Amino acid sequence: MNSLDKFDCAILAALQADATLSISGLSEKVGLSSTPCWKRVKRLEEEGYIESRVSIVNRDKVGLPVTVFVSVRTSEHDEKWLARFASAVIALPEVLEFHRMSGDVDYLLKVVTTDIAGYDRFYKKLIKTARLTGVSSAFSMEQIKSTTALPLELISHGLPS
Repeated sequence: MNSLDKFDCAILAALQADATLSISGLSEKVGLSSTPCWKRVKRLEEEGYIESRVSIVNRDKVGLPVTVFVSVRTSEHDEKWLARFASAVIALPEVLEFHRMSGDVDYLLKVVTTDIAGYDRFYKKLIKTARLTGVSSAFSMEQIKSTTALPLELISHGLPS
């Protein structure tokens, strides 16, 4: 259960849309005066609801237009193997997301790179990290939706539904 009320959710939604908002701009947007708004932002940061504030860089403009979803299978499932594998994968800068999965795939990676040759270089680094049973790659043909904003409207704010 979370302890967010409607003002907290409004603050989080506004900051997800534009983390550069000043406290006065944010307070105006959510309907609070500046001091209570600032105190709420500080509390949301201290309690870990706000992990960081970032700028989203255009991948195409910086030369990283290729997105690949990499499915990894392994027959190794002990903690020591996982710690080594996770450490190696986390260190690969091309990996934006790294998930341990249920089902037929053990791990799923979201990778960005320059082109097919860039992916091949990444693949060669990946297969050196640990003993893998299989690696399958699916190249994204078109990004139809991408967001970092969580759907806060799906959570209850301690208010009756």
